[in-house]
Amino acid sequence: MPTATTVERVMPIGALAERTGVKVETIRYYEQVGLLPPPERSEGNQRRYGRAHVERLAFIKHARDLGFAVEAIRALLRLSDNPAMACDEAHAIAVAHRDEVRHKIARLRSLEAELERIATTCSGGVAACDCAIIEALADHGRCSHGAH
Repeated sequence: MPTATTVERVMPIGALAERTGVKVETIRYYEQVGLLPPPERSEGNQRRYGRAHVERLAFIKHARDLGFAVEAIRALLRLSDNPAMACDEAHAIAVAHRDEVRHKIARLRSLEAELERIATTCSGGVAACDCAIIEALADHGRCSHGAH
């Protein structure tokens, strides 16, 4: 009877996808860009994944869910693979990403305010040629969020 280690060692890509919630195509992409090491292959040339792949893929998925870019994840994985290294780079990556998220939030709040402004100028029921929303969208000069 196979042990849990043996079963994990021969996990096909579909099982890995199901277990981690990451699509097969995405797993292949992560292999292609070097985030996920290539798995062993069966005699029939099928990919076979182990527990280390599951753990690494979980790390990548969590980082992607937080919005980290592939290059940032690559650097974080390098640090994870070298636990004796100082975490200064990880801190810098996280702070830079946090600042980027804050900037996006500010832009979204500005966008929300602009949409609120133009949405309140029209209550519907008029011809499109008289619609205040259509007029507001045509007037780029009034746009306060800077995205043109």
